[in-house]
Amino acid sequence: MPFEAEMPNSEATLTVASLLTLQASYASKNKWIGGEYERTVVRGDGRSIGYFERDGIGWILGELQRRLGWTPYVEHTELGDNVIALEGEGASITLEPGGQVELSGRPFATLMGLDAEVRRNRAMLYDLSRGKDHHWLAIGLTPYARIDDIAFVPKGRYAIMREYLPKVGPLAHWMMKATTSVQANLDYADEADCARKFRVSLGLGPLNTAMFANSPIAEGRLTGWRSYRAYVWTQTDPARTGFPEAVRDEYSHQRWIDYLLDTPMMFMKLGGVWTPASGLTFRSWMTEGYQDARGRHFPTTADWELHQTSVFPEVRVKRTIEIRGADLGSIDMCVAFGAFWYGLLYGALDEAEAFVARNKRGDPMEEQLAVAKSGLSGRLWGTDTAGLAREIVRIAARGLRAVGEDIDLLTPLELQVASGESPADRLIRAWEEDPRPAAFLNACAY
Repeated sequence: MPFEAEMPNSEATLTVASLLTLQASYASKNKWIGGEYERTVVRGDGRSIGYFERDGIGWILGELQRRLGWTPYVEHTELGDNVIALEGEGASITLEPGGQVELSGRPFATLMGLDAEVRRNRAMLYDLSRGKDHHWLAIGLTPYARIDDIAFVPKGRYAIMREYLPKVGPLAHWMMKATTSVQANLDYADEADCARKFRVSLGLGPLNTAMFANSPIAEGRLTGWRSYRAYVWTQTDPARTGFPEAVRDEYSHQRWIDYLLDTPMMFMKLGGVWTPASGLTFRSWMTEGYQDARGRHFPTTADWELHQTSVFPEVRVKRTIEIRGADLGSIDMCVAFGAFWYGLLYGALDEAEAFVARNKRGDPMEEQLAVAKSGLSGRLWGTDTAGLAREIVRIAARGLRAVGEDIDLLTPLELQVASGESPADRLIRAWEEDPRPAAFLNACAY
């Protein structure tokens, strides 16, 4: 989740027309890419690391701030004033609810910049953890810790989410505290270009999940899923996750904004105070206001931008197209993920559209469950999933060549799909060989 600057909330007039104008203003002729990487760090026995421990998550943020010189964001809760994010150099480092440390990278014009950024960040994490009982993991879900033993970080919006989401999704706390993913953010030139890229990205959602499936273990046991993370997301909140029906087959900015306007809100930030929204929609807030003891509040543009961060479909449109839905993997696979989508959307969009069009899709949630279970070893769209993956990766490679980008950064994904296996299959074999934390944590080191 992105860095959230504190914005004033004052009465303002937002309309659907003004939101459409705002959305159109995000268009960019650039072909830039940014990456987001959520990383879990655990003890040598697999236990989670709390925010307030001596060398815990709060200490890690403090050490990163000291080394980077980035601006800290301090939030006041009943647990005191705590640093929960850093911002600098066009990037941010934030915390997911269970203490996952997320780098939201700056936008780059080339994949080499993306590659260098995430490798520098990993090197810094390993350097600050030297001599500590810290194990950084390249996996989509923490493998040993019991979900109830993972403490929430002291962040106001998460206090509201942890109460709201379990009412609508039985595995919501799993999503919040245990999952980690890699994401890519890419530009769109105008509404028509956004629609094309959105349809391709969402249409490839289940195949994306299969190629990067990397979370077969939970609470110290094999789950039977290649991506237990993807399964958890199907059990979180159907109103704000998955493949939104409103834009599934036909995207427009109007349809997207209507979807956001009618998605129940979890929280608002009024006068700097996190406030439960209790299912109020943004449309109702915008047209009727919200009354409390201090008066009637109407949302601002900052509130709208905050609301956008509380909706979690497989593909999300904000200032960029944000492609989600992939388990965190090795750093090579994280970079290959960015290269894959860069090649498809910037260099081979016509071919990618044709691929999506000729592969007849069914219910995407059923397909998502199927690939979360089988990874690349099953069937999707009536054919062999691994064969589909090899074909779409070849298209991405042609796209990278067309735009003059480094094809070698895609090689880890090419090798993965050539094997016919998801990354999870290697972890399953490592687990079956030796499931003890001392061995398995080394097998999934970041």
